[in-house]
Amino acid sequence: MHSETAIHHQHALHHHDTDSTDVFGFWLYIMTDCVLFSCLFATYIVLNLPQVPGPSLKNYIDLPYILIETFLLLASNFVFCLSILNLYKHKLRHVQIWLAVSFLLGAAFVAMELTEFHHLVNLGLSWELHGKLSSFFTLVGTHGLHVSIGLCWILLMIFQLPFLKNNVAKRRLTYLGLFWNFLDIVWIFVFTIVYLMGAI
Repeated sequence: MHSETAIHHQHALHHHDTDSTDVFGFWLYIMTDCVLFSCLFATYIVLNLPQVPGPSLKNYIDLPYILIETFLLLASNFVFCLSILNLYKHKLRHVQIWLAVSFLLGAAFVAMELTEFHHLVNLGLSWELHGKLSSFFTLVGTHGLHVSIGLCWILLMIFQLPFLKNNVAKRRLTYLGLFWNFLDIVWIFVFTIVYLMGAI
C-alpha cells in the first residue's frame, strides 16, 4: 500500500516537473521569436528610411487587399478560440470542425501573401535587387513561415485530439492558441509599420 502511494506520488511529481518544463520551454521559444522579429523590424525600419536610396513599395501597396489578409488571420484566431471553448465543453467533434475552419482561414491568408509576393516579383521588385526589398520579403516572409508552421500544428492537433487525454489536449491547444495570438500581434505590427505607414 505504501509502495503504491509512493509510486503515485513520484508519478505526480514527474508530471508536475514535465508541465513546468513545457511551460518554460514554450515561453523561452516565444521570447526568442520576439527577439527575432524585433531585429527584423529594426532592419526594415532602418533600410526604409526616406533618406535611404532605393526602390519604394509605396506605389505597389494594395491596402484593401492587405486588409482582407488581416481579417482572415484575425478570423482564424477567433475561430480557434471557439475550438478551445468547445474543448472545455467536451464537444470533440465541434473542436475539430472549428480547428478545420481556423486552418482554412489561415491557409487563405498564406495563399494571399504568396500571391502578393508573386505579383511583386513579376513587377521586377524581387528580393535580391535591394536591401529595402530584402528587408520587406524577409520580415513578411518570416511571419508567413510561422503561420505555415502553425497551420501544420493545427492539422496535427485535429488528428491527435481523439487519442489525447482531456488535460493533455487542453494544454497543447492552449500552447497553440498562445502561438496563434502571438502571430496576430506580430501581424498587427507588420500591417501598421510595413503596409499602413508604407502607403502614406
